[in-house]
Amino acid sequence: AVNSSITTVSRKTGCTKAGHSAHRNTRLDTLPSMATPLEHQTFGTLLDAIAAKSPTPGGGAVAGAIGALGSALAQMVVNYTIGKKRFAAYEDELQDALAQLQRARDAMLELAEEDAAAYALVSELSALPEDDDRRVAEYGNAIRLATNTPLATAGAGVAMLRLLSSLAPKTNPYLKSDLLIAALLADATVHAAAHNVRINVPTLRSAVGDDEADTVERRLEQLLSDAATIRASIA
Repeated sequence: AVNSSITTVSRKTGCTKAGHSAHRNTRLDTLPSMATPLEHQTFGTLLDAIAAKSPTPGGGAVAGAIGALGSALAQMVVNYTIGKKRFAAYEDELQDALAQLQRARDAMLELAEEDAAAYALVSELSALPEDDDRRVAEYGNAIRLATNTPLATAGAGVAMLRLLSSLAPKTNPYLKSDLLIAALLADATVHAAAHNVRINVPTLRSAVGDDEADTVERRLEQLLSDAATIRASIA
């Protein structure tokens, strides 16, 4: 479940810190990784990689990168507020928010890499004959991962929006525009990730059945509804 706390996703376990399984029956530790992690790439290098005639990094990685940018911008707002006499009553909350935003930033980048890796795995399996033993054994879990990873990204975006909403009255008003931009980026993350969920749902439905696909669709619609409500409250 998404709450006001930012959760992180473990590459090895696929679980959030709250214990919610973000990627059921998957093998995150066996997925291919980017040659250079996103956090170690220069901005220009990342843009070149996105622009290249290569399937990854693509829209899923961009969704996570947008969220990381929003987290960093919100951290700036909080850093400029911490230590100000006017906001002394919120000092502990602001310090906690700063830590949550760092976790959000890290999680967004990790999800971006996992999305790219999940897509690469699905592409690799899709290139095999339909009756290939490996494809038969792994394809269901691969498409599940390719769907649940952007779903987790959307959830992280909603959690970030919730946190930003709570910060609006407690941060430097001169940086209000920066906080609003951070919220717009978090909202964009939710909607960008939602597109990647939706495009995978029909394949998920055929691979693992209606029940799981329906659950994903309901979860996504709830996240989009929550994002719209929270975003409207940040003014």
